Amino acid sequence: MHSVDSNYIKNIIRTIPDWPEKGVMFRDITPLFQDAKALRGFMDAFIQRYIDKDIDVIAGIDARGFLIGVTVSYALNISFVPIRKKGKLPWKTISKEYELEYGKEEIEIHIDAIKKGDRVVVMDDLIATGGTMIAGIELVRQLGGEVVEAAAIVDLPDLGGSRKIYELTKVPVFTICAFEGH
Repeated sequence: MHSVDSNYIKNIIRTIPDWPEKGVMFRDITPLFQDAKALRGFMDAFIQRYIDKDIDVIAGIDARGFLIGVTVSYALNISFVPIRKKGKLPWKTISKEYELEYGKEEIEIHIDAIKKGDRVVVMDDLIATGGTMIAGIELVRQLGGEVVEAAAIVDLPDLGGSRKIYELTKVPVFTICAFEGH
């Protein structure tokens, strides 16, 4: 089993103070995609975590969850499904509104994206308050999917999202690294 150095990953992530508003420490994962060792490290960690699990679908949340999820699904030879921001999918959808740190948002999924009984991992780049991930889990479940795990590169435990995801959905959460504080 390949293990990733979570401190290496954490050190590559750029922290931008006071963005998008004062008091917020924004965790920018884009440098991870520019660093070959970091990119290989966190992608391999996800792939190794799910390679021997009975998973049918990776559902990636708009937009960075697409980058992670489609790569993992390709490596595992399973389906990838996008969960998009409202108004971005061209066919029949179901949608879910949720609370963000800075307001409300809505995400949606095609009605034929998940088959009843599909075992799904929902992926995103970061878990803050947990609202996006909970909405994604609820959409998958509405279509009859079983959410095996919620996964992200970064957890912000002080915002309580991972705990809230588990408390409200009973879905376990896996992250590569965590940043204390907001």
